[in-house]
Amino acid sequence: MLEYNSQQKQLVLPEYGRNVQQMVDHCLTIEDREERTRCAHTIVNIIGNLVPHLRDIDDFKHKLWDHLAIMSDFKLDIDYPCEIVRKESLDTKPERIPYSTSSIRYRHYGKFTEEMLSKAQSMPDGEERDALVDMIANYMKRSYLTWNKDNVDDEKIWQDVRDYTHGSIHINTPLVRAKDIREGLGNQPQQKQNNKKKKKK
Repeated sequence: MLEYNSQQKQLVLPEYGRNVQQMVDHCLTIEDREERTRCAHTIVNIIGNLVPHLRDIDDFKHKLWDHLAIMSDFKLDIDYPCEIVRKESLDTKPERIPYSTSSIRYRHYGKFTEEMLSKAQSMPDGEERDALVDMIANYMKRSYLTWNKDNVDDEKIWQDVRDYTHGSIHINTPLVRAKDIREGLGNQPQQKQNNKKKKKK
C-alpha cells in the first residue's frame, strides 16, 4: 500500500532527504560500536556529496558531524572525530536587540535630519552655520518631495526647521526648485539613455 510522506516521521533536516534519515536510523540500531562508527563516517561522506557547494565553508566536515548528531537526536554513541554541538545550545535564543524607542517628529525627514539640525543649533552664528542649515533645508525639501508628489513651498520647509530647533534658527533663503529636484530624482536614467543614443549616432 502506498505510504505518503505526510504519514511518515517528520524529518529533522529535510534538506538531506528521507533516505539519509533512514541511514541514520539504521546506524542507531547497529550494536557493535566500531561498525556503528564506520557507518557514521559513511553517512557523513554521503551527505557531504549531497552539498558539494558548501565544501569551501570553514569547518565543513565539522558541520556535517553536527548534522549527523542532530538527525540522530544526539543518541548516536560513536567516537566523533570532533566536538559536536550540544543539544541544549540549539534551544538558546539570541539576545534582544535594543532598538531605539525615540519618536521621530516628521518621519519623511528621518532621524538623521533631526540630528543634523541639533548639531547646527549648537553651532555659533556665522556663515558656516548658515551654509549647513541651507544644505539641511535643501535635503529636507528633497526628502519631502520623495514621499509627497505635491509641490511644497520653501516657507513650509523653513517652518519645519523652526519647529525642529524651537525657533532658534530663523532663515528664509530660496531653496532648490521642486522642478529641478524632480528632474534630478526621476530623469537621470532617461538622460543617460538619451546620451547613449546620441553617441551611437
